[in-house]
Amino acid sequence: MGRIPLSRSRTRHLPPPTGPAPRVVILGAGMSGLCAAIRLRGIGVGDITILERSDGVGGTWRDNHYPGSGCDVPSHLYSYSFAPNPNWTRKFSPQHEILAYFERIADDYDLRPLCRFGVEVTEACFDETDNVWRIETAEHGEFVGDVFIAATGQLNRPFIPDLPGLDRFEGTAFHSARWDHDHDLTGERVGVVGSGASAIQFVPHVARQAAELTLFQRSPNWVAPKPDRAFSPRELMAFRRIPGLAKAYRFSIYARFEMRFNMMMQRSWMRPLLTKMFVKELSKLVSDRTPWAAVIPDYPLGCKRILISDDWYPAILAPTTTIELDPIAEVVPDGIVTTSGTHHRLDTIIFGTGFQTTKFLTPITVTGPEGADLHETWAKGASAHLGMTVSGFPNLFILYGPNTNLGHNSIIFMTERQVDHVVMCVENLWRSGADRIELRSEVMAASDAEIQRRAARTVWVAGCDSWYKDEAGRLTNNWPAHTYEFWRRAAKDPTDDYELVTSRDSVITTS
Repeated sequence: MGRIPLSRSRTRHLPPPTGPAPRVVILGAGMSGLCAAIRLRGIGVGDITILERSDGVGGTWRDNHYPGSGCDVPSHLYSYSFAPNPNWTRKFSPQHEILAYFERIADDYDLRPLCRFGVEVTEACFDETDNVWRIETAEHGEFVGDVFIAATGQLNRPFIPDLPGLDRFEGTAFHSARWDHDHDLTGERVGVVGSGASAIQFVPHVARQAAELTLFQRSPNWVAPKPDRAFSPRELMAFRRIPGLAKAYRFSIYARFEMRFNMMMQRSWMRPLLTKMFVKELSKLVSDRTPWAAVIPDYPLGCKRILISDDWYPAILAPTTTIELDPIAEVVPDGIVTTSGTHHRLDTIIFGTGFQTTKFLTPITVTGPEGADLHETWAKGASAHLGMTVSGFPNLFILYGPNTNLGHNSIIFMTERQVDHVVMCVENLWRSGADRIELRSEVMAASDAEIQRRAARTVWVAGCDSWYKDEAGRLTNNWPAHTYEFWRRAAKDPTDDYELVTSRDSVITTS
């Protein structure tokens, strides 16, 4: 078994636990769920069940196996701090290496016995009588936990736009997160709907196979060169043999990426300079076939995630590629028709349209005490204290929840900080002998107000539609500050922000 990280809890003023550890049900065996299970074991929690709807661990890295799939965060930073991998073959490793890393984590820490695969959760309801969460599934009955941790993430439900006539298309159609590897694109007329982070990676591969490629693009992205290369044998040996080298290299990546947040502020002095550099280079690509609107965004740099690729522009400039800027009017049996009346005949349609990111925990029904519906609570936009806890929903923790995504650094760094906080809360619950740990309502209100106040200063709320915001324009996904600030706040003793309740009328004082 791998080395379990020690607890960083600051709850030492509480008495040693006298009863059994809480039973924990974790929803999702991806990066966040695995991390939570490892750390909870580190404080002695033994009764852990991980419910996973797929047939294995890895989360988004199991789902997104399209050609060219990979991460835009260097691998030495996109891995757990307590489980470094000196054997990453490249600076930016491909999907199969990342998935293999998480599968190895599951084996090293003996997590597979905790997992129930092929389990689709439909409902989670807090039982006020027994102070437990009752988790209902589609075909596997009920699971019960004193603590419920939702680790489904933000990138787990593929989004396919509701295009008129899509059901009448006679060719092949699929989403990038459900890639059909049995379907050969060689010599076909392929249409790609969307040009976001996934499309940036798979479109070059499609372009090399298809006879004709039509890219239906609402707006272009800011795309920077990808500083990727293979590590040399000497570098790999150094990472394995020189103590502290991999850790120092990891920190150097973190520090450099952390500085990028300054560019995400609306008043940043760096962004105008970088924008000018981008436009100068991209303007060289403008031609009759690739007009200005096809390659140069009309929104501020950083409003959507800045993407990295070395083969995107060669792919869209290829003579067999057509960029269609007119909106799609309908799908017809043999292709797509745009609002201008252009009929594109297609054999295959691939959706690179991302995920349903702002409807957290959908379609699961989550019900708290007195019938409180979490999705009704979030009717005006999802929010949670530090992205993890919601007032009125005791013993519920969300990982990679509202306002914990990043536009500049590694989500694994954020996840570890979130898990540290969750572990402290669970340990508080356990050591105190309480039945519930509940976020104070005033903390929830203050937390949300500050998030939105700080969000208003960022470029993410300026002039573009992105998956960072909901339909009303509220920033629901990104953390609007530096990650070290999240680290500081998540590491705070939770005593002041939560109540420990033994019954509806009894609150334990822990100060």
